[in-house]
Amino acid sequence: MTHEKELELLEKIYTNQDSVRQRDLARIVGLSLGMTNSIVKRLVKRGWLTVRKVNNRNIRYAVSPEGIDAITRKSYRYFKRTIRNVVYYREAISRIIKDAKERGYTGVIVIGTSDLDFIVQHFCAAHGMDYVKDEISYGGMIFHIYAESYITDPLIESNTHVLFLQSLMM
Repeated sequence: MTHEKELELLEKIYTNQDSVRQRDLARIVGLSLGMTNSIVKRLVKRGWLTVRKVNNRNIRYAVSPEGIDAITRKSYRYFKRTIRNVVYYREAISRIIKDAKERGYTGVIVIGTSDLDFIVQHFCAAHGMDYVKDEISYGGMIFHIYAESYITDPLIESNTHVLFLQSLMM
């Protein structure tokens, strides 16, 4: 956790280096002022951050090239993880929709707001299924997909025409 907080502090300093105060940093990242001070000292010791005294009351922080490199590495890891997750969700949703079609469903509806609905819609088209927006007026058999904000409910999930996207989350 500390490493994540270090990088989070470093990012906040980088994006607000002209006006950031340690008290503001503590509030933004949810740490005590003492813990924030300790992390700032560690970042300086690593060479990721420089501190310059402007006057007796003000200090200015600057992220060093090494600090920018640390932020970049974190962003790259996040990007790789995101791509890996998208590929996983894409494959899982494709299999689920294909399976629903093989079981006789003609349409799929997403219940709630989902960040993955575009993937569902894409695979409905790819597998020859209808992407249903209005369950009431649809005449076919509908497979229900609950958005990731819905917590898995064993009573509903035991129904064979339901999927909770939350159950796919890694």
